[in-house]
Amino acid sequence: MTPPDRSSPPFPEEIDIAFHDGVLGRMRSRAVGRPRPDMPEVVLVQGMGVADYLLPGLATLGRWTRAHLLELPGFAGSGDPPHELDVPEFGRSLTDWLRSRGPARTVLMGHSSGTQVAARAATAAPNVVALVLASPTVDPFARTLPRLLLRWRLDSRHEPSGLSESHRPEWKRAGLRRMVHIARVHAEDDLEDAVARLRVPLLVIRGRDDRISTPEWGRRLTTLVPDGTYLEVPGAHTFPWPFPDAWSEPVRELAARAR
Repeated sequence: MTPPDRSSPPFPEEIDIAFHDGVLGRMRSRAVGRPRPDMPEVVLVQGMGVADYLLPGLATLGRWTRAHLLELPGFAGSGDPPHELDVPEFGRSLTDWLRSRGPARTVLMGHSSGTQVAARAATAAPNVVALVLASPTVDPFARTLPRLLLRWRLDSRHEPSGLSESHRPEWKRAGLRRMVHIARVHAEDDLEDAVARLRVPLLVIRGRDDRISTPEWGRRLTTLVPDGTYLEVPGAHTFPWPFPDAWSEPVRELAARAR
């Protein structure tokens, strides 16, 4: 039997695109699936400078609800911000989008650095009913730029070959200076501070081969809230690319419980 090709998973065939002129720049969102009266919608926040790699995983969420992929100012298909943003400002941008255009009931998700932005918005936006942190950053042992870059290089050995090819156009759009800036501000941000203020259920999902975060830290995040769950799935830090189905059922169960 031929093993599945993990280097280039299928993208969704039909995507709805929308733009929001937000408080800190224009933001693009891409959506799949359709709303269901018995289920919250999902809003997924991009990772560090890149978003396209999440489209296969977004498609699996769109099988059971309306799922939106949100791109932050300065990246992917969004416009430039008035100045280089830090993590609290990215959180403010996301909160503004959720309040202006977000679903009435939202399961908010972030992947990688998007977890830090999503966690801040989940404490401020009233329509968030649950939070998912997939491959959360930045683990305390990697909160300097050199250590974070080293862990990223170690993790890349476990990622599929097609992933960097997908990232390259979005890296070019952001530019080296902006990419270094966001790596620095995310490395200096404490995710725990935002998680400790949550009042909604939390699900932390980590790839078993992730070299950027540790299982100990992922589990500890779930102890900071009244309702926290930790889950490991196949893959490394960017598991939604080679294993896009891995998070669909756990997030669906969370959404059904949080509605």
